[in-house]
Amino acid sequence: MKKFSVILGLIVTFFLIYFLQVDVFNYFTIAGVKPNLFVIYILFIGLFASQVVGISFGVICGLILDLVYGKVVGVTAVMFCIIGYLGAYFDKNFSKENKLTIIFMVAGATLIYELGVYFLNSIILEFETEYITFFKIATVEILFNILLTIIIYPLIQKFGYVVDRAFKRNNILTRYF
Repeated sequence: MKKFSVILGLIVTFFLIYFLQVDVFNYFTIAGVKPNLFVIYILFIGLFASQVVGISFGVICGLILDLVYGKVVGVTAVMFCIIGYLGAYFDKNFSKENKLTIIFMVAGATLIYELGVYFLNSIILEFETEYITFFKIATVEILFNILLTIIIYPLIQKFGYVVDRAFKRNNILTRYF
């Protein structure tokens, strides 16, 4: 029952993030660039849930977003799948307790996502790549995601431990919190 309520919470969080991404952050841009809250979200699921849950949510969320406003169905799903896997990989090899580590993870995941989406779309849609423009936009998005991660880090950590307890067994760090 606890897993069901956590999964329901993750689904509600998806819709909340979708609302923020589509409605709220249209008014709060930096140089015309919005943050990508979904990268932070999928990374968070991979970090605190498990590899299977991170990849599954990545694919499902990516397909939903591709169907709603993507140019090519599947590109976002593939990249979110990779981000979910990276979250689980980071969980095994790095500490979730350190805010700086989480910031580096978000920066790296955002860069990987943006590179993957840009280059997959350039291959599928056959457009010329503009590296300078891409790296300007990607840099602003990375900085925006880092700023938001710093702001919402306590919420990420608190909700993360709830997810961690629901999906992982015998985790000493989160057992009594």
